[in-house]
Amino acid sequence: MTTSTPNGPFVGRPVIALLAIVALMLAAANLRGGLVVVGPLVTEIRAALNISASAFSMLTTLPLLCFGIVSICVPWLTRRWAPQWLSIVGLMVISLGVGLRLVDNYALIILGTLLLGSAIAVLNVLIPGLVKAFFPHRVGLMTGLYSVTLTAGAGMGVYLAIPLLEQFDNWRVPVAMWAIFPLFCVLFWLPMIRVKGVGRPANPVRVSLWRDKIAWSITFYMGLQSFYFYSMATWLPKILLENGLDAHQAGTATAFINLVSIPFNLFVPILAAKMANQRLLVVGTFMVSFIGIAGLWWQPNAAPLLWASFIGMGCGSALSLALSFFVLRAENTAQATALSAMAQSIGYLLAALGPVSLGLMRDISGHWQWALLLLLVLQLGQLASGWSAARPIKVKPDQSKL
Repeated sequence: MTTSTPNGPFVGRPVIALLAIVALMLAAANLRGGLVVVGPLVTEIRAALNISASAFSMLTTLPLLCFGIVSICVPWLTRRWAPQWLSIVGLMVISLGVGLRLVDNYALIILGTLLLGSAIAVLNVLIPGLVKAFFPHRVGLMTGLYSVTLTAGAGMGVYLAIPLLEQFDNWRVPVAMWAIFPLFCVLFWLPMIRVKGVGRPANPVRVSLWRDKIAWSITFYMGLQSFYFYSMATWLPKILLENGLDAHQAGTATAFINLVSIPFNLFVPILAAKMANQRLLVVGTFMVSFIGIAGLWWQPNAAPLLWASFIGMGCGSALSLALSFFVLRAENTAQATALSAMAQSIGYLLAALGPVSLGLMRDISGHWQWALLLLLVLQLGQLASGWSAARPIKVKPDQSKL
């Protein structure tokens, strides 16, 4: 991608600027809903397809692996095609991938899952770079809105699944919604094709960040916060159930993670963009996350909503900080895309290990204490990587023309 113009491409063009905001937010809303919608429908889907629990788990594990593997290829794609076109194609592939998850053939469902995960991986990487290109002086606000919309899209996928299932008595209806929605969003991306200064560069430059210390700090921060979030999202209900809470209490506490994270999704990037360095935010994020896990480790049934609230604060703040680092530590759009690709590739591979690692420790020990202790130790690693990433230093890539 080209370097964005200093003032952005929408100066004096409020209508197209508003369309760009809507397009970015609609794309963000599609990045989790089609994945998480199957979680509440697990019983109906397994019964309809006659598949085992391990076979069903592939529908949630494979996308994370796609995130890790495909993300690293996105800078290569942006050197050949404009990011606006890639965004449009990504939305269409999301629609196709979700559509294939509606059929009765498990092999086609797996193919759809791979397409869905790959398309989301492309958009995951592209959007921070497009925020930098479209709104160079509003990166904090736009990153916050993107983070909130990402969380809200995931929430819609979960919260609408059961009401739609009960209304239509068919598990395919809530899933099909996420096949139709991306096609509607494409309409808002078509005007973005004509936005100048953001397309494929005339002289493509390969941006490599693999030797940059700041890039590695951001990568580890992204990876450890992803490990933390996906571990909690997977196992918090089970942890609470095994400590005497009923299903309703466990479900309510888990829902609090997403609910409480929303204001932090919005305001942390805005604050981060105004700060010379973000170390105060890194420390605050560490403290609330540490308290939440320590509470679960100490006495999970004493105040489950309180522990879940602290976990939600930490997850929302950490994700927003990681996304902010992608744009704040980059000089231009190409660097932001390369940094996003590197951090998300390794980050989501680490995230895929989280639920598996904690589940294995639970099976071996017979309790959750050691698994939660691991998360406490990893929070120290997240603090250290965030402390380094928060320095007001831009990445210094190795560059070579192709």
